[in-house]
Amino acid sequence: MTRILLALWLIAVCAAAHAANPLHGLMERLSPGLSDKIGVEIEPEGSTDWFSLSQGADGRPLIRANSYLSAAVGLNRYLCDFCSARPGWMQPNIELPQQLPAVAGTLTSRCKADLRYYLNYCTYSYSMAFWNRERWQQEIDWMALHGINMPLAAEGTAAVWRNTLRRLGYPDEDISRFVAGPAYQAWWLMNNLEGWGGPVPDNYYEQSAQLQKWILTEMRSWGIEPVLPGYSGMIPHDATTALGISTADPGLWLGFTRPAFINPTSPDFRRVAEIYYDEQARLYGTAHFYSMDPFHEGGSTEGLDMRLCGRAIYNAMERHAPGSVWVLQGWGGNPNAQMISGIPSKATMILDLQAESIPMWQVRDEIFDTRPWIYCMLLNFGGNEGLYGKAKAMIAGYENALAQSSTLCGIGLTMEAIGNNPVMYDLITELPWMPACNLDEWLEGYVRSAYGEATPAAMQAWRLLINSVYNSPAELPQQGTTESVFCSRPADNPRQASTWADVKEYYNPRDVIKAATLLLDGGEGTASREAYRYDAVNTVRQAVAECGRLLINRIDSVRGSGDSLLYRRMANDFLSLIDIQDSITAMHPALRLDTWLNQAESAAPAPADTALWRENALRLITTWGPRTASDAGGLHDYSHREWSGLLGSLYRKRWKRWFDARSAEMQSPQPPQIDYFAIEDAWVKSPTVTTPPADFSLSRLRRLLGRAIEIVRADGVR
Repeated sequence: MTRILLALWLIAVCAAAHAANPLHGLMERLSPGLSDKIGVEIEPEGSTDWFSLSQGADGRPLIRANSYLSAAVGLNRYLCDFCSARPGWMQPNIELPQQLPAVAGTLTSRCKADLRYYLNYCTYSYSMAFWNRERWQQEIDWMALHGINMPLAAEGTAAVWRNTLRRLGYPDEDISRFVAGPAYQAWWLMNNLEGWGGPVPDNYYEQSAQLQKWILTEMRSWGIEPVLPGYSGMIPHDATTALGISTADPGLWLGFTRPAFINPTSPDFRRVAEIYYDEQARLYGTAHFYSMDPFHEGGSTEGLDMRLCGRAIYNAMERHAPGSVWVLQGWGGNPNAQMISGIPSKATMILDLQAESIPMWQVRDEIFDTRPWIYCMLLNFGGNEGLYGKAKAMIAGYENALAQSSTLCGIGLTMEAIGNNPVMYDLITELPWMPACNLDEWLEGYVRSAYGEATPAAMQAWRLLINSVYNSPAELPQQGTTESVFCSRPADNPRQASTWADVKEYYNPRDVIKAATLLLDGGEGTASREAYRYDAVNTVRQAVAECGRLLINRIDSVRGSGDSLLYRRMANDFLSLIDIQDSITAMHPALRLDTWLNQAESAAPAPADTALWRENALRLITTWGPRTASDAGGLHDYSHREWSGLLGSLYRKRWKRWFDARSAEMQSPQPPQIDYFAIEDAWVKSPTVTTPPADFSLSRLRRLLGRAIEIVRADGVR
């Protein structure tokens, strides 16, 4: 009996030690047994995050660091540089040799960025709307490996609002109409809309709250400081009638009714804020950082004293969590300089949301010269698929900010969606840990660690990509990737799919087509790596999208000539390219519509909710909203995805309808009048989706790419 009790005690002690050491669990998820093969020593000293790699006295590789989070960054560095094994979104598990490579000498790295921010409210809708605990575990592992210590943690905020409104006497049926659906939580939390995508069922609140509690526990186990949504005045638009609260009308957002706004100088603001923070703390505890962006993207401020508003918002936060920091997005006219003028500078943190393209820190001296701020890369808009980046401009911009700004305190990733262009996210998160960045050397290390080897063909392909599609000029205002015209609502000479993309031709599309060919040429030895499979499929997808852009230009010139037979033939060739693209994207789950839909259906709180969750998933990536927001508001196809299943069932249907109508009216100067919203809305409500075979095949990828190139060459594109 004594032996049994002793054994149980030892098991409990080991379990407690592992629970206190989050790195142990991370190592085991990466590769079972890894935690026994690498030594870790934590030496909390100094104010700078650091790690070192060496060979321990026991013969194992040794990671020394000031914290477990810094040690995770060191682990990532060891795996990439010594084991040619790079963990990532597409490769959350890695294969390692039985005997780990030794570390010669000592490699030490100190971080230049005290804060490493992560996530955008939009990420919670465009990527994370339907995540479960397992997917969140992978993401928190990714955060740790990349040194993130300040992520936005917005999951579960609906439960805070439900409890707050209940205490104010707002009926449950009205709460369900106020809270947005699962795919639209981001814009509800940013005060842009209310209720759209709902009503959500009662069990949604508990499910989301339990997930948030688990997320926060995992983050805090690493010493990560989550950023919680604070209170800035939002209230249901009928609050004056329903609750007797005096409100201001902030107007519309792209056709949506915004929630009302309580003037922060009124007694009602303090009362509601205290209830909100009390309910949030009861569920999730307090935080050091709170995110609040009143008047986001054009909310009316008429009749409001902005300085008093800012002071009231800050005071409510400070009463709740003394010494906490207000995090604001630097985006458009936000933050309002007058609003934060009466707040201590150290009590704010400004995110320069798209510093790689629109560096606000260089033009808004009244804010960035006196307040702490973070250099952020936005990169992705709406979750659109496409190779894109400003690698050289981002490196130069960050180094310039380090040299010139005394208030810069961190680096951040503020993309609207994740799961694409992993090279750019790895680059920016590694940047502050490097003394200096030689992009060509870094790229070779990236390819070797991702694929297991850096073959000459793969390196030639990546150098073409990094100097073309990933080399968007610093001054280019384009929002994200050069969008595929396959995803556009058809028109004569379409340039982009979404309304505000502002697409420019900044690279030679033939470089991308050549890179895709090269990447496939040297892939036989690396095809077992998931990172290679994703890059191979995704780069070929981009190459075929380039073929489509080249061909549509040719089709438009033929239409002008009046040759209806040639126009019809080339239109059919364009439809064939869409079919080819549908087959290519089917080869990787990250590029398949059914992956997204399966996530949505699995996330529904109960079987009765599956239809609503599915419609949220489909509408977000097509019409986005109702007709007014979609057409007049310009939101249609904002979140288009070049995915298998969507290409074949919706995008092809739109283009065929266009070509048929255009062929019948070749001589008409007026384009056909087609109600695209009606087509899209009908598809969302009753989609007919077929997806080609899913198996990855290098030989099939080569054939499909070759066929696409043949098609455009036959049509006179060189």
